[in-house]
Amino acid sequence: MTGTPDVLEQLNKTSTAEDFFKLLGVDYDPKVLNVCRLHILRRMGQYLVSEDFAGVSNEDAAARCKSFLEQAYQDFVTSTPLDQRVFKVLKEAVAPPKPAPKPFVALTTLK
Repeated sequence: MTGTPDVLEQLNKTSTAEDFFKLLGVDYDPKVLNVCRLHILRRMGQYLVSEDFAGVSNEDAAARCKSFLEQAYQDFVTSTPLDQRVFKVLKEAVAPPKPAPKPFVALTTLK
């Protein structure tokens, strides 16, 4: 590893969406980021989960993370959070309603 700080550690300490974009050198439209910031970061996290960074150089890890952030950002430039549905509440917003449970009458209440 070189003398550069570990990008994964830096990302772990990053608290704002703007900091993620700055750290990874990804350009963004503030209007898109203001509307979709949580969705973009959640999608990036979904992409990151599928990666194994063990034994990967810091430069390669940074390049992968940058690619994932760019991909996540593009997902929301070309469509809406409602279209992408990365959060449970949005996934359930279109799920078919569950049938109402059948009423239960205890035998002890019958006469």
